[in-house]
Amino acid sequence: MINKTIKIGTRDSELALWQAHTVQKKINDLGYKTEIIAVKSQGDIILDKPLYELGITGIFTKTLDVAMLNGTIDIAVHSMKDVPTALPHGIVQAAVLERANSLDLLIHKGNLDFLSQDGTIATGSLRRQAQWLNKYPTHKVVDLRGNVNTRMQKLQDNSWSGAIFAAAGLERINLKPENYINLDWMIPAPAQGAMVVVAMENDIFCREVVGQLNDEHTAICTKVERDFLRTLEGGCTAPIGAFAKIIHGQIEFSGVLLSLDGQTKIEVKKQTSLNNYTHFGVHCAEEVLANGGTNLMQSIKIALTSKNK
Repeated sequence: MINKTIKIGTRDSELALWQAHTVQKKINDLGYKTEIIAVKSQGDIILDKPLYELGITGIFTKTLDVAMLNGTIDIAVHSMKDVPTALPHGIVQAAVLERANSLDLLIHKGNLDFLSQDGTIATGSLRRQAQWLNKYPTHKVVDLRGNVNTRMQKLQDNSWSGAIFAAAGLERINLKPENYINLDWMIPAPAQGAMVVVAMENDIFCREVVGQLNDEHTAICTKVERDFLRTLEGGCTAPIGAFAKIIHGQIEFSGVLLSLDGQTKIEVKKQTSLNNYTHFGVHCAEEVLANGGTNLMQSIKIALTSKNK
């Protein structure tokens, strides 16, 4: 066995460190030595601007990409939903771990009257905002940024009715409170609940080690979802949800594209056999584009560009 210590890069938030330690333990259990190196990302530092205004896809992954390209770290662990669909040149997906809970949930203050009247919901996600406004058009949505702990504190400090979180993140660091509702009607972000480990393409040693952690079914489902996202977005942030699951050898897929205000919604629901997954996500996205998605994406790009000026 090569006597190399694998340097694992991660953001320094509690959730990111939990993910890195989880991967570290799995690699250590295979008999390899590891070291965790934590890095602050621009997405963690600049908390007063919505993500789409920062103008970067992959703001949470960029710092780690640089650290990997310059050799400070060997591999990086990410929440897969934060990773751009196109990885930087020279960096490849080495493993996708078995998916955790993929749902979004609403944390509230104990009183649910706002669901039937006016309410204010906090989220930094265009996808959550659009789906919430589609279902509750009279509500107001406010921006919420920061790591999970910061966002929980902001919810307590403000008079908002509730805030939307990914269930997996709260469950991983035991922050899920009693007063929550599973939003099982909301289509999650592509790859939500899945962790991905990336490595340098030419680092055969790390790729072989990390490859042993790959969960094939999660890798297939997240590929379908991310192919759907990539085909729709063309580098633009937009309210896009996608979820694939495998049942009895069939992949069942639900995808959605919405306008920013939630008033326009284009959905697709399809299934295919497991051995037919390679271009499935692209075909589902093409159906959305043909059903008005091309024009909708164009209007979203224009709206976000004018917001950023």
